[in-house]
Amino acid sequence: MLIFRLAIPSPLHRLFDYRPPVYGAVDAAPGCRVRVPFGNREVIGILVDRVAETESDCPPDKLKAALEVLDEIPVLCDELYQLTCWAARYYQHPLGDALQQALPVLLRQGQSDRFQHQTLWRASQDASLSQLASNAHRQRELLQLLLEHPQGISTDALKAEGGDPKLLRTLESKGLAASMEKRPQLPHADEQEQVLREAPLTLNNEQGAVVSHLQQANGFRPLLLEGVTGSGKTEVYLQAIQHVLEQGKQALVLVPEIGLTPQTTARFKARFNVPVLALHSGMTDRQRLDAWLWAREGSARILIGTRSAIFTPLKHPGIIIVDEEHDGSFKQQDGFRYHARDLAVYRARQLNVPVLLGSATPSLESLQNALSGRFEHLRLTQRAGNARPPKFELMDIKQQTLDAGLSSGLLARIHQHLRQGTQVLIFLNRRGFSPALVCHDCGTPVDCTRCDARMTLHRQPPHLHCHHCDRQTPIPRRCSQCGSDQLRPAGSGTERIEDRLQVHFPDVPIHRVDRDSTQRKNALERIMTEVHKGDPCILVGTQMLAKGHHFPKVTLVAILDADAGLFSADFRGMEKTAQLTLQVAGRAGRADHPGEVVLQTMQADHPMLNTLVHAGYEPFAREELRLRQGGHLPPFSHHALIRAEANRQGLAENFLLSLREWGQQYLPEHVHCIGPFPALMEKRAGLFRAQMLIQAGQRKPLHQALALLVSMMQEHPEARRVRWTLDVDPIDSY
Repeated sequence: MLIFRLAIPSPLHRLFDYRPPVYGAVDAAPGCRVRVPFGNREVIGILVDRVAETESDCPPDKLKAALEVLDEIPVLCDELYQLTCWAARYYQHPLGDALQQALPVLLRQGQSDRFQHQTLWRASQDASLSQLASNAHRQRELLQLLLEHPQGISTDALKAEGGDPKLLRTLESKGLAASMEKRPQLPHADEQEQVLREAPLTLNNEQGAVVSHLQQANGFRPLLLEGVTGSGKTEVYLQAIQHVLEQGKQALVLVPEIGLTPQTTARFKARFNVPVLALHSGMTDRQRLDAWLWAREGSARILIGTRSAIFTPLKHPGIIIVDEEHDGSFKQQDGFRYHARDLAVYRARQLNVPVLLGSATPSLESLQNALSGRFEHLRLTQRAGNARPPKFELMDIKQQTLDAGLSSGLLARIHQHLRQGTQVLIFLNRRGFSPALVCHDCGTPVDCTRCDARMTLHRQPPHLHCHHCDRQTPIPRRCSQCGSDQLRPAGSGTERIEDRLQVHFPDVPIHRVDRDSTQRKNALERIMTEVHKGDPCILVGTQMLAKGHHFPKVTLVAILDADAGLFSADFRGMEKTAQLTLQVAGRAGRADHPGEVVLQTMQADHPMLNTLVHAGYEPFAREELRLRQGGHLPPFSHHALIRAEANRQGLAENFLLSLREWGQQYLPEHVHCIGPFPALMEKRAGLFRAQMLIQAGQRKPLHQALALLVSMMQEHPEARRVRWTLDVDPIDSY
């Protein structure tokens, strides 16, 4: 007798055996969903294999029977199934949970992998108002609406137009109305003859060479497109996709942030006369499933989404594009800790299609892959059209008195640009009014009781907020240590900058763009609409402003705290600072107006900062790569970070220490354990955290070591008191 071997969504790195369901479906194929009892609940597992009963470690009489096989055909195609299995092995994550993450939420819950048909109502063929009594006003109004919609209308739409859906059954009983089932319609799904809706833009010589190169790319080819901000990378993407669409194939485009998805989707819809669909966390579960199904059947020709979109099925794959490939948002930071950029490269090899990674500031990993010949390296060094690169200035603010972080020289520069009728962007990657509230009598700050962090002061609405554990409290009136009422804000956040700018520029609109100001639906779109009108204004914001936005009238970009990442404890700190600086700077001078970038700094003579602003990103990156190679740091070695946390100080460190002592006896040669040591923020959300770094020069011995360590951690006697996670190829050490 054959039994089912299932991957169940659980933290355990193992598979589970079940007898087939009592009725039918014994020959189900791997990739099908199976409903099974698991403990005292029912869960949805994925069939991995069918094996002989004798191969099970569990006695036959102890095996539970599966309840139901939900799919006749595997819901995960073989290609996606293999991709997810590989990712689970590479990131050392439980297979059951990884396979669940590759499915839309409704499929994880056991719903059908079919479109949800909508019930529409329409008038019967011979129906007319004369068949109703003249005093049946509400029935006549309803029938009139049905007659005006011969293709059918939903009950919600009827209600919106003033009809009474309760009377539909009455009309049906009189033979005047009938219901019908209709699957959702995809806009432009039948308009395949004409791919373009509008003509493409004229390319400059560099863009033309890149597009020509992409059009000749057959089969799997990983390409890194390094293009300065404003060089027209999106136009290159559009014309590369046009070539793919003309061959009847699909394109998958990954973007880092949900905020970029609507504007990217709008631009693609304006260019192409084919179905363009978005996939991101802002959609309803039903919308995401429908988009997933349209992609699977090939109707959706262009898919645009955030990192999870890498698990979207494609019937006719043609190209995968990863925009802003350097962005840390592509790395999942909890649960299944995959990197969508790296999975995109692996999946493109599976599908035998080109993969294009685009950025003005490529990650050092991608840049090293290009320099070593693993990736083809394409460059765009000129801005598109008449736009010129912005002029950089390091504004030394040592010994200067600042007004909430604004120097007098910068305020004068803002006045100058506003008088010219252009716009100004002020960048500070710190939201709230002030990062700390401090007693001016005894110097005690207001700390979070659950984290090793200060409470951030917010004024809209007034409260204290910990941005690490989300704890929120009222603003205290007195110091908890000395009882003084002299509690004052220390430092500046975007709210405080906005407040001070309103004092200096009372007649100029000021738009703040951060997570707080854009929480409401369509808030960001409304702000962007105002900015794109072109009237003089000031934009104040966090890194939300740095990614992919096009502001034609912004001529001055001011970075208030350019030193923030220069002395980071994370070895990637300088790389992230450089990328963020140049991405923000790239918002200036993108059209006919020349731009300038002012960096307020206390380190105006810092060598790496000077290399970055005067020589550009590539010389900076090459120097940073040289330093990394000397220190045997990624991309010249490979890392994994084991994080542990417990509700008592010392428990997590002791857990990792025992792990290291065991590892020194059994781990492969040339694999090194560094630590354990407290996390940079040891206490967070009430838990004490520690971590240990596993380092190796080659991937294979590292993964052999990780498999051993995972097995040991699962069996460790302290595993119930300590929560641990494993992060392969971590992008930060927090």
